[in-house]
Amino acid sequence: MKSLERKSSDHTGNVHKAAEKAGHEERKSSISRKQAWELLKEYNKEPFHRQHALTVEGVMRWYAKELGYEKEEEFWGITGLLHDIDFECYPEEHCQKAPELLRKAGVSEDMIYAICSHGYGLCSEQEPKLEMEKVLFAVDELTGLIWSCALMRPSKSTLDMETKSLKKKFKDKKFAAGCSREVISQGAQMLGWELDDLFDRTIQAMRSCEADVAEAMEKGC
Repeated sequence: MKSLERKSSDHTGNVHKAAEKAGHEERKSSISRKQAWELLKEYNKEPFHRQHALTVEGVMRWYAKELGYEKEEEFWGITGLLHDIDFECYPEEHCQKAPELLRKAGVSEDMIYAICSHGYGLCSEQEPKLEMEKVLFAVDELTGLIWSCALMRPSKSTLDMETKSLKKKFKDKKFAAGCSREVISQGAQMLGWELDDLFDRTIQAMRSCEADVAEAMEKGC
């Protein structure tokens, strides 16, 4: 019976996603990638925060292509790059200060909403509604957990990481305790995905951008 219910739920979810894409106006970024990077660097000096931003950007670009939003890849990527724009300078006002900083730089309201929605239920009242916003909500914490797992491996890379290894660390609440398992689970639920599916896809996404992120960090660009 559970199997039948899940299939029905999956079918309904697919119908909703197809409808979203059909009636969805293609979104374009109001600022260039270069402008977004300079904006990020203005408010984020710590290498860790820059690396996280670059990682989430790469992951969001991968998901845009994976989920059929290729024409919006730049929008998805820049949203990922800027999602924590206010966190380093204004940690107590995370997702509250962001709109001010972003509007001043000419960022569009749809991107501002998407950025703030990743803090839903924690530091923001903006609920993720579109598939892109739900992906950002789900992968923000998860990328941190995956990278923490990668650093424990001899290779210090996601390239040889398997989903089963990530699942073990996910269950160990003491490991990378700052990465909220509840938020990750909630994100998977929003998307209508099994956790294993979210884990597997996000590992693939991080593999796709790991070299580019490392190169960017080395160049300090």
